[in-house]
Amino acid sequence: MFVRNRMTAPAITVTPETPFQEALKLMQERHFRRLPIVDRTGKLLGMVSERDLLHAAPSPATSLSVWEMNYLLSKLTVEQLMTKKVVTVSPDEPVEEAARLMVEHTIGGMPVIDQDRRVVGVITETDIFKAFVEMLGSGQPGVRVMLSVPAGKGTLARLATAIANLDGNILSVGTFATDDTGHARLLIKVAGVRMQQLVDTLEGLGDHVLDVREV
Repeated sequence: MFVRNRMTAPAITVTPETPFQEALKLMQERHFRRLPIVDRTGKLLGMVSERDLLHAAPSPATSLSVWEMNYLLSKLTVEQLMTKKVVTVSPDEPVEEAARLMVEHTIGGMPVIDQDRRVVGVITETDIFKAFVEMLGSGQPGVRVMLSVPAGKGTLARLATAIANLDGNILSVGTFATDDTGHARLLIKVAGVRMQQLVDTLEGLGDHVLDVREV
């Protein structure tokens, strides 16, 4: 699965000259928290977030009059508030690379740009969460099993063969980091097999069932 399969496109963008108030209203009406800022050809110049705009709004404790505040805000553009160093991703990158970048840079979303730096979409943490839910088979009925298995070659093949012999259907597989004992954690969801039958079979292979439940 690639970023292009999960991004929102076309992206809603604004130009550097867009007034602060117009950008904030656009975010609130469309229910999103960030706006790419582009030039006339659609190339990325920066990014502005809802937080940037809200921090720029005057405090209720200000001594300015309503007219003075409105005048100052009318002169404020997103160019004055935008972040120029923006983390981006290509539409052809795997979706897990987008997730890694968000975690590494502690961000909730980023523009998707082509090779000419034109903005072709936006991908957010919500898009990543939806992909994660699908990959783990959430919403599909079956038996969910968390296993501790020896790390190394052939583990998945051995499990798949055993489940196939039970006439089971593997709906999803997820792997987690290997621990100090040389074991990895494996999350699988299987349909078409009774829970206890699946547990007995997996334990018979020498794997340790950490958690099992019907979902």
